Amino acid sequence: MGPAGRILVLGATGTTGRRLTARLRAGGATVLAASRAGRTGCAGALPVRFDWYDAATHDAALAGADRLYLIPPVGDPDPAAVVLPFLRRARAAGVRRVVLLSSSAVPAGGPAVGEVHAALPGLVPEWAVLRPSWFMQNFTGDHLHARSARREGVLRTATGDGRVAFVDAGDIAAVAAAALTAPTAPDAELVITGPRALSYDQVAEELTRAGSRPVVHERLSLPAMTDHLARELPRPFAELLAGLDAAVARGEEAGVTDTVLRVTGRPPRDFAAVLAAEPPLAAARG
Repeated sequence: MGPAGRILVLGATGTTGRRLTARLRAGGATVLAASRAGRTGCAGALPVRFDWYDAATHDAALAGADRLYLIPPVGDPDPAAVVLPFLRRARAAGVRRVVLLSSSAVPAGGPAVGEVHAALPGLVPEWAVLRPSWFMQNFTGDHLHARSARREGVLRTATGDGRVAFVDAGDIAAVAAAALTAPTAPDAELVITGPRALSYDQVAEELTRAGSRPVVHERLSLPAMTDHLARELPRPFAELLAGLDAAVARGEEAGVTDTVLRVTGRPPRDFAAVLAAEPPLAAARG
């Protein structure tokens, strides 16, 4: 795929999208930065308005794009219902390569984005599915964990002693940029992790060392965690997320991969380095 192509980045103002947009622009790519507000904070990116639930915005966003960074609608327990028709429209509009952001916790054919993952290779000729572990930025931005750590000094999970190989969103963006711009598409799933797996007890200790107040991990039962999440999220999505905590407790998210090093040529950032760069108990950034 030649350098003259245009890359459509969905969620361009989000956690991975804004980092990816900046990286692509730094490399000279033409980037269509899609968001519901139709704005971008990255100099040189072309802002376009995009709303998953407003099909009238889809064709304009796709115009001229041949590559796509696809973030499914956040919080939707059945994203395939809107994503698969959009992918068919994208292919008809000339998109050849799609890089889908999924999760290490959701395999192809699994719930939610897993259905999109399973269908993707049959819809476009060039593809990659990014399956990152949980984001380190969950503890530094406006995520529920970050807010509870800042406001209360508490992390609440149903993960028990389970560990997670948390990954920096910047490393996810670096892998995404490589998958979008390489001469040959990966045509594979890429499981992306940080350099080590941490329990939430250890995360609380790291946050305490990096911040200005003590942070503790409060262990909840699975039903209690579901109720806790359902205070801010639709219950079906809260149940899905609580179920992922149970998977962590079973040890399913403790594996560490070499994907960042293999794809980008440098090792993934450590949690302590991310916390030093993005103070966890500071006010959330926009």
